Amino acid sequence: MRLLDLFVAATIPVIKVLLMTAVGSILALHRSAILGEDARKRLNNVVFFVFNPALVFSNLSQTITYKSVVFLWFMPLNILITVIVGSVLGWVLIRVTKPPSHLRGLILGCCASGNWGTLLLIIVPAICKEKASPFGDPDVCRTYGLAYVSLSMATGAIFLWSYVYNVVRIFSSESTKVDAITSGIQSPGETSKLLPEGYIDESNTFESDSFDNYIPVDDYADTSRSQGLLGHTKQVEVCVFASIKQCLEMVSTKINLRKLLAPSTIAAIAGFAIGMVPQLRWALIGGDAPLRVIQASILSLGEGAIPTVTLIMGGNLVKGMRGSAIRATNIIGIVIVRYFILPILGMLVVRGGQRLGFIHPDPLYQFVLLIQYAVPPAMNIGTITQLFGAGESECSVIFLWTYGLASVSLTLWSTLFMWLVA
Repeated sequence: MRLLDLFVAATIPVIKVLLMTAVGSILALHRSAILGEDARKRLNNVVFFVFNPALVFSNLSQTITYKSVVFLWFMPLNILITVIVGSVLGWVLIRVTKPPSHLRGLILGCCASGNWGTLLLIIVPAICKEKASPFGDPDVCRTYGLAYVSLSMATGAIFLWSYVYNVVRIFSSESTKVDAITSGIQSPGETSKLLPEGYIDESNTFESDSFDNYIPVDDYADTSRSQGLLGHTKQVEVCVFASIKQCLEMVSTKINLRKLLAPSTIAAIAGFAIGMVPQLRWALIGGDAPLRVIQASILSLGEGAIPTVTLIMGGNLVKGMRGSAIRATNIIGIVIVRYFILPILGMLVVRGGQRLGFIHPDPLYQFVLLIQYAVPPAMNIGTITQLFGAGESECSVIFLWTYGLASVSLTLWSTLFMWLVA
């Protein structure tokens, strides 16, 4: 297949993304105010809780079977490699550029987490429709491509809300503490607020209880000595169980299981269950299924995810046009990490995994694995910065540049990746 044909097949989807993004940006301007900030937040909730889960569930339930799971195991590992390498490169970028403390979590998250869902939902089906696509029949390509992307979206959501969420939270909280100390307004009451919730200083109580009440004195009788040792042992056991309980409560609070089990992740689990259990698959999937109307309704809802997400993405990019105090070196570093270093690493990982027999020889599956290394930062990072109020304007500027340059980067890398797997 000619390289020019592959270039055209990779260019058309990116142009479609740019056109729909431009419409979203126009609707978000003050003159039109159709897609203002409040409207984007409400529409984003609809996408987050309805459209994306419906798309993930419908595509996974149709294509996932017990046999297909065997060759999909490498995708979560592939995303994990991206997160680990991106985190290392992001930390190096932080050490070199030395950004303000409240921006370190944002930079680290942008290097580690990519747009493994929404952007691929647009690009992969669009490539399948092109005549020069190397992936065969357009309908079959679209069905399996959306299944791969749905699994990518669900896996990426787990890493985003379990890792990036906590990275941004930690650095934003450290910045708040430093600001409070340097401003000289920290009082003893405020200091106690910085301690973990439920923390109680029981050092004095432990000393008085343990040494005065439980350690036997030489004048005690043997029975008193044994009772004192038994009481001391029980006290230690109670302290250990209380410490374990407190640690588990702190871990569950910090990880935020509600965010970790995002609707798309729950939909992916349900889609796997429907696809792998023959009885459920017979009831829902297929033209003769008795409950096929449920699957058809969910599929119709899922089709609204792609255009809606693109419009929201265009509206969010308007914020970046207003500028911020972020340094150009930080943006250049993120661009180098995401558009140069990670894609080169991705080619080495995927080609190496294929030669070792870890990756199924499906060209479309290999293409999705490769493109996961070349996407811009995840859009939900902007939502995370809004939650903690740290680096919102800087995040918008980063998105403006990274998504603007993605039009060129994704076209070139997609062309090369399709040439490799063809």
